[in-house]
Amino acid sequence: MFDKILIANRGEIAVRVIRTAKRLGIRTVAVYSEADANALHVRLADEAILIGPAAAAESYLVADKILAAAKATGAQAIHPGYGFLSENACFAEACAAQGVTFIGPPAGAIRAMGSKAESKRLMEAARVPMVPGYHGADQSDAVLTQAAGEIGYPLLVKASAGGGGKGMRVVRAEAELASAIAGARREAKASFGDDSLLLERYLDHPRHVEIQVFCDRLGNGIYLFERDCSAQRRHQKVIEEAPAPLLPDEIRQAMGEAAVQAAKAVSYEGAGTVEFLFQDGQFYFIEMNTRLQVEHPVTEMITGQDLVEWQLLVAAGRPLPLGQHELIRKGHAFEARLYAEDPAKDFLPATGRLVHLVPPLSSPHVRVDTGVVEGDEVTAFYDPMIAKLIVWDEDRDSALRRLRRALADYEVAGLVTNISFLAAIAGHPAFAAFEMDTGFIDRHRADLIPASRPVPAAALAFAAAALLLDREDHAAAAAARSGDRWSPWHQTGGWRMNDDNHHDFRLIDADAVRLVTVHFRTDGWEVDLDGGTMRVRGAGRQGRRITAELDGERRSASVVTDGFDITVLLDGASWRLKLDDPSAKAADQDGPGSLAAPMTGRVVQVLVAAGDRVERGQPLMVVEAMKMEHTIAAPADGTVKEVLYAVGDQVADGAELLAFDADEAKK
Repeated sequence: MFDKILIANRGEIAVRVIRTAKRLGIRTVAVYSEADANALHVRLADEAILIGPAAAAESYLVADKILAAAKATGAQAIHPGYGFLSENACFAEACAAQGVTFIGPPAGAIRAMGSKAESKRLMEAARVPMVPGYHGADQSDAVLTQAAGEIGYPLLVKASAGGGGKGMRVVRAEAELASAIAGARREAKASFGDDSLLLERYLDHPRHVEIQVFCDRLGNGIYLFERDCSAQRRHQKVIEEAPAPLLPDEIRQAMGEAAVQAAKAVSYEGAGTVEFLFQDGQFYFIEMNTRLQVEHPVTEMITGQDLVEWQLLVAAGRPLPLGQHELIRKGHAFEARLYAEDPAKDFLPATGRLVHLVPPLSSPHVRVDTGVVEGDEVTAFYDPMIAKLIVWDEDRDSALRRLRRALADYEVAGLVTNISFLAAIAGHPAFAAFEMDTGFIDRHRADLIPASRPVPAAALAFAAAALLLDREDHAAAAAARSGDRWSPWHQTGGWRMNDDNHHDFRLIDADAVRLVTVHFRTDGWEVDLDGGTMRVRGAGRQGRRITAELDGERRSASVVTDGFDITVLLDGASWRLKLDDPSAKAADQDGPGSLAAPMTGRVVQVLVAAGDRVERGQPLMVVEAMKMEHTIAAPADGTVKEVLYAVGDQVADGAELLAFDADEAKK
């Protein structure tokens, strides 16, 4: 076994690998970019090496820097995690040339299975069921267009070298094909350095089922059961579970055996995942991911095995710890991916500081894999994942109940997240009944991403309570400093001559002003809201947690204040407000007719020129951020006055991209 390994990754996967290595007595070396100097994985590792600027292309994706760090620290092996260089055959070869063990499959297996097109050709030869498609080497537009016509619509355009929904487009008619190919190529090139594509028939109601496989150098190969990953948006997994519900046992076994056969066909070693689509009783090979998957914890929860430990053992030349007949599957597990993103804005990634971050308590039933702590920044340079929430119980219904509770207990403030979206999935009757396929989220979008609604009265009352308690704390501190604790200038009871003692708060709720008036009473407060009056008694605070009696009901909420921003975390929901302070108002940066960048990124396409007439909804510009493309569309009919950025330009969050003059009649 190794004495020291280097982890060529960041975030939660680096932390995950460090945890197992420490348990096994293996020293760890972290690498980090300038943006990650204070990251959790850097603090947890035994050693850490700076490898470059924030951009991954100048740090985490530079193989020479990773290998130099391994040589400088004496690391005997490199664990690539997932993403970055984990499926880079050249990097695996470079490790071998330097005498460093690559904790992953051989370069040949990565090349064969890492290319979707090549893997499909191999599977066709091995008679594994395939979705009809085109996997050829000729990538010209003409050949792709002809192949699309032969396959038929709808079809899927996919990056040959990628995964995670990057470089993927659904095309429902020939008129959409050219733009889909162009967009998929750009995204694939940016994400994987390879813009080759493949086409395949788009199945209309498939389930996404994947098999966890493991092979060693001695020729042994097994599968550790299956995971269902059908809850997806933009072809990216959102909630995964194991085992796959309502899957016939003969299909489970056939998939598992086919997955092991596929791995052995390329002399595979280590952990890998073979992915299938399952529809109408038939399964079809999609691809093989030659690495550990993001969702591997659900397999660990139902098998009781540590897959990172297995990786280390196999890479060190040891045999697989268990044979197929020795594996035991117990209970049911879910994994939910918590992201800094806004589901209401088409899952636009969010950046900012994690002002408040309190995960649910860990237990045998609840596990949190994360690479961040409270106070950390989510930047535009990397994937915006905050954590993976994993739950387990004896059966699916019990595990789903655990998931709902754990999501309700997960508290994040400082930036928008998808927690409410995940909770809506976990609480949906169709999800509970497993009426599932990969179209589940689109089909139930109105339920899962409901229209925004006003902040409820209880949340407004808690916000007001937090502001009043803050004032009491500040007044008490001022009195202590002054030496005259009884001075009337330090009192916060709202006393006014010839008037009711009260405080008025103006809270901004989206675009609306919510007036909250708090009247001081001998036994608490009366809070006037736009819907009536609420009596608040016995308000007390421990940290950010406030407990009070609201109209006779004892309730609790976490209230996080950051400047004038207020977040109320109540009953599993997050409500965002802003204290309207006239002295702090700033001019509106996005004046009429301006179009701003949704976040920091790079312009990849400009579709209009100054003077062009455009219609509402017409695409004007495409910005790439966090490896995803975001289309900037015209907000109304009008004229483009000026294009302020060109292709390749970097743009800051909120930067005005185009000057736009909307038609007067439609402004």
